[in-house]
Amino acid sequence: MKALLAADGSSYTKKALGWLMANQPMDGADDELIVVHVQAHIPPRVRAAVGTNVVREYHEEEAAKVLAPIEKFLKRHKTPSRVLWVVGSPSEEILRVAQREKVQQIVMGTHGRGVLGR
Repeated sequence: MKALLAADGSSYTKKALGWLMANQPMDGADDELIVVHVQAHIPPRVRAAVGTNVVREYHEEEAAKVLAPIEKFLKRHKTPSRVLWVVGSPSEEILRVAQREKVQQIVMGTHGRGVLGR
């Protein structure tokens, strides 16, 4: 099975990853976990003021803060995975990656503020 984990760096992402590892073991030949982190666009005025390279470095550093610990965890558990980050609207980008990668499951943490408590 191919699954996607939407990662925002919160403790809820850790809980979602823990749930996924406990309930959906990735040990088959076709199993893969794709971890995606979505960052918001930097306003055009800011981009113009600081430059494209600075904005790109900022996005890379922020992505590394979120994705590096997850990647380390997955390697330690020998989970077939890929991590990536994109810039845009979280809902749109998560769906775009899910469709492009043809995932069967999307997993994400919840802050418990809506209809679903968990």
